[in-house]
Amino acid sequence: MVGTPAAGVPELEVSEEVTACILHRVESPDVNSELAEHRVDYSDAGLDAADLAPAPLEQFHRWWDEASSDPRIAEPNAVVLATVDAGGLPDARTVLLKGADARGFVFYTNLGSAKARQLAAAPHAALVLPWHPQQRQVRVRGEVEQVSRDESAAYFATRPRGSQLGAHASRQSAEVASREDLARAYEAAAARFPEPGAVPLPDGWGGFLVRPVEVELWVGRRSRLHDRLVYLSVTGEPAPLDDAGAWRVVRRQP
Repeated sequence: MVGTPAAGVPELEVSEEVTACILHRVESPDVNSELAEHRVDYSDAGLDAADLAPAPLEQFHRWWDEASSDPRIAEPNAVVLATVDAGGLPDARTVLLKGADARGFVFYTNLGSAKARQLAAAPHAALVLPWHPQQRQVRVRGEVEQVSRDESAAYFATRPRGSQLGAHASRQSAEVASREDLARAYEAAAARFPEPGAVPLPDGWGGFLVRPVEVELWVGRRSRLHDRLVYLSVTGEPAPLDDAGAWRVVRRQP
């Protein structure tokens, strides 16, 4: 019972569950207020156009070297991949970047996954590498194409054996009744490819190459006057990332 009723007013029995819920609502912070009030103070490190490498690939390598050696960043190659489905609804998820060369940026996935189907229908994507501890991020927009099976096989051969078997076991994005069903599929894959033999590249697994038309470097600054310097393809089409003449740099307002 909560409180003492006034004279003539019947007592109201309140269950322990309801009481706990009421107390939780009273004692818990308001999430919306927390979201609205949560802020990070940015430094004044900044980024000047004069400090950029002539071509975007070299600049990416500079930042990558700093991010990959920073112990605060657990997975510097974790990248948000944004696509669009057949109805025009945006979709996003985190994947692991596995290549960055003059062609563009490479990641690998199940070719029957939602992302792969979306890219087959609309071969354009955006990437975001969020290196928050350094108050930096890299944004990429471009066209997408599938890499060759030979390139996919070469990378697949470097994966841990467990990850290789997982690629055979999982029909990514398909519904599964239980975790146990997934474990059984993994065990079946392990039985099909016993050690010490190699695990072959699955037919439905491969890589995608994002060929940029735009590469943005973002650095947080005080008063939210962030620096945004962008390499833009001169032609508006994908261009070699190591060709300085194929790109121009602009500064965008934050």
